[in-house]
Amino acid sequence: MARLDKFIQAMHQLQGRLLLVAGERVLIATASEQKPITVHPATITQIEDLVREVIPAERADALRRDGVSEFDHESPHGPVKIRVTRDSEGFRVEVVAVGPVVAPPAVAGRGPGREITNVRTLLDDPPAGPARPGRAAGVVAPAAPPAVHAPGAPAGVPGALAQAPAPAPPPAAPAPPVPAAVAPNAPPARVASPAPAGGFAIDALFRKMVTEKCSDLHLSTGNPPLFRKDGEIVALGDSAPLGPDRIASLLLPLAPPPNREEYEQTHDTDFAYELAGIARFRCNLFMDLRGMGGVFRVIPTKIPTAQELGLSKFVLDLCALPKGLVLVTGPTGSGKSTTLAAMIDHINANRSAHIITIEDPIESVHANQKCLINQREVGTHTEGFKRALRAALREDPDIVLVGELRDLETVAIAIETAETGHLVFGTLHTNTAPSTVDRIIDQFPTDRQAQVRTMLSESLKGVISQTLVRRKGGGRAAAMEILLVNAAVSNLIREGKTFQIPSIMQTGKAQGMLTLNDALLDLVLKQVVEPHEAFAKALAPTEFKAILGRNNISLGT
Repeated sequence: MARLDKFIQAMHQLQGRLLLVAGERVLIATASEQKPITVHPATITQIEDLVREVIPAERADALRRDGVSEFDHESPHGPVKIRVTRDSEGFRVEVVAVGPVVAPPAVAGRGPGREITNVRTLLDDPPAGPARPGRAAGVVAPAAPPAVHAPGAPAGVPGALAQAPAPAPPPAAPAPPVPAAVAPNAPPARVASPAPAGGFAIDALFRKMVTEKCSDLHLSTGNPPLFRKDGEIVALGDSAPLGPDRIASLLLPLAPPPNREEYEQTHDTDFAYELAGIARFRCNLFMDLRGMGGVFRVIPTKIPTAQELGLSKFVLDLCALPKGLVLVTGPTGSGKSTTLAAMIDHINANRSAHIITIEDPIESVHANQKCLINQREVGTHTEGFKRALRAALREDPDIVLVGELRDLETVAIAIETAETGHLVFGTLHTNTAPSTVDRIIDQFPTDRQAQVRTMLSESLKGVISQTLVRRKGGGRAAAMEILLVNAAVSNLIREGKTFQIPSIMQTGKAQGMLTLNDALLDLVLKQVVEPHEAFAKALAPTEFKAILGRNNISLGT
């Protein structure tokens, strides 16, 4: 028997309809009153679990798509109709009997409709059927107190939701939403979050991120919401620290079912979330010493153009190549994904080709323009990068984007794909263009490195290594180091003399090459960034200080 059936049994006893609203106590609405039958408000996670057990897959899809779903359910206590709605304020479940509600027969000494089979604590019980993955400690609401039977409440209502007498709450607000996690195996989708009394709703925090032009939101147990604005971690306004229950109610409903299970098993998961008409967000949920936490990176709904990012003609020429390997590198949070999205968008507008992207998770969503674009997400549409990359070779691509070259096998397949007549884009976490070449080669066993040097010298076409610097007046700009592989660079890679590449970059400015120091200097000369900010980002600070001096620029304070 589904756990919701126990509440349906109570609904029949009290001859009313059942209302479950996130952040409120469970109610039985009769002709004369709304009777609360629980002590504690039901959380979005608890209600989601109840609905997931009974909603048909096709109706879960409808809920995810339309925000509303109705379906029939054959309860052991009689057929009912269940209506689930979701919107920006939360979610609501309403259960009504099909046909007249008939009270159960009276039981001696108990009064009419008082006999219900005793049950264990609903919120802590797993659903009937195959065992579910165990929940991580501290993720769900605290263990419920012992069952307290309230006068007038059905005897069989689970102990975690039983209550003492209390004034009836005001009529229920318009329905909040069941998250997309209800939909089995659904892809990442717009999932509204509830707005529990006295606190933020997660969507409100996301809107604040976008309004305040922040790049990241950090939520962690025991801390207020913190934002990354212009590269600095700040608290915007006065917010109280978030407790473990509040964190769980904000974060868990966002995760699609596979990610929810992954988090419960490993305490880490990544996925994407979209706030319709506002932005997409790259999400990471994690567990640390204090409890659950999450970090969210904003992905603008509108993909920035190559012109808006200031990509040079030489960088855009890489987008026109028929084949080869192009890498965008830099530390975490340096804008690699944004640059790649702008390059794919440029190709989409100017070439007729088939593009396959392999990402974890999908960030910028591309609509077909001149190109056919298939976007695949690791964990949702494919098992992993290397499997998807191998499969891509059989899917007639012209261009393949690999979100991250994580391991040796993925790197090897990417080079092979570039060699066999495809244009491959990828990312690595390296700080300079020359060090990127070394990183790739060093991943391979010593006895394979000579072969890899030869393959890389022929397939590598360009490396864009970037870092973000704070603009004057707010915002951030990308300083891009650009390595374009010409015959001289190709020879240095083949001969294992990558330490000489910076010299070639210095003399190759006319061909579009640019060192990081020169890129930073250009931003200073254009009055985009302050000299001291550029100096702080320079990887060769002594050399950069000398460059500033030769241009009569003071570091200032």
